[in-house]
Amino acid sequence: MEEKTNINLTSAEMSGLWTQYIGDTLAVCVNSYFLEKVEDEEIRPIIKWTLDTAKENVSIMQELFQKENFPIPIGFTEEDVNTKAPRLFTDTFFLNYLSQMAVSAMTAGSAGLTVATRPDVVTFHKRILNKGVELRDRTRDLMLKQGVYVKPPYIPIPDKVDFIEKQTYLTGFFGKKRSINSLEITHLYLNTLINAIGKEIVTGFGQTAQNEDVKQYFLRGKELAQKYVDTFSHFLTKEDLPAPISSGSTVLDTTASVFSDKLMMFHVTTMVATGIGYYGMALAASPRKDLGLKYISIIPEVALYVEDGANIMIKHGWMEEPPQAVDHDQLIQQ
Repeated sequence: MEEKTNINLTSAEMSGLWTQYIGDTLAVCVNSYFLEKVEDEEIRPIIKWTLDTAKENVSIMQELFQKENFPIPIGFTEEDVNTKAPRLFTDTFFLNYLSQMAVSAMTAGSAGLTVATRPDVVTFHKRILNKGVELRDRTRDLMLKQGVYVKPPYIPIPDKVDFIEKQTYLTGFFGKKRSINSLEITHLYLNTLINAIGKEIVTGFGQTAQNEDVKQYFLRGKELAQKYVDTFSHFLTKEDLPAPISSGSTVLDTTASVFSDKLMMFHVTTMVATGIGYYGMALAASPRKDLGLKYISIIPEVALYVEDGANIMIKHGWMEEPPQAVDHDQLIQQ
């Protein structure tokens, strides 16, 4: 009987593994630096576990790529991080960052499982999903213990089951607006938090970037992130609901190079591109028109920011090309 792992990788499996490899090599660089700088002995084991997990993922994928004669992506290496550079972020940032990266890992694992068919690839994406869940549990538990976990707002439990009877439920511009529902609250809360940590990331990256166009790109990202934090918070506070409160800046004052501009640009553009998906989900879950149109206006603005970042990476030769289909027309013309 033919060995099932001899089945060729599908395009979806290639893209999932390729993307995961790039991301895990970045995680090795970032967490190597975090581990060198962390002072909190409760956070240290979580960083060490995350670093070990990323290294194991890289090793598994390298073995799989070699078996398939698939060119191993370059991704990021020790040349992209200076672990001896001064401290750039606080321990609180490390914990918040890892908590958010756990969400990204769960998303990646779920997406990979959705399209994977080969047993070894399915097993690998299950690993990514399970590790993401475990990291989320570890960070949540410690954040709750240390009093830095920001919970979503509380609302009353409904008295009874109701059905929507009037189309005014969808309005949101003129006259009396209905109160925002629990789904809308959830997405406003999540997008506020995501942009708050995104602002901290681009602030730190902007301080330590070497190229002027990269510095300006991160400065623009900082302004956009603050704009979105204010926007989403405003919707909550207008409903007499608490917006997520920042514990203050978690970025220190160093300007020394910590990560390569290549790594930082990839990290930010990938993070922001993922955010477009969050806004899309929020749009689908927000029937009140003023909320929906706000997300509609944000998505193209964010997409343009990602495109500008991609152009900077292409300009400097930092963007690796993912696997592509054969261009038969080009072959015919050769």
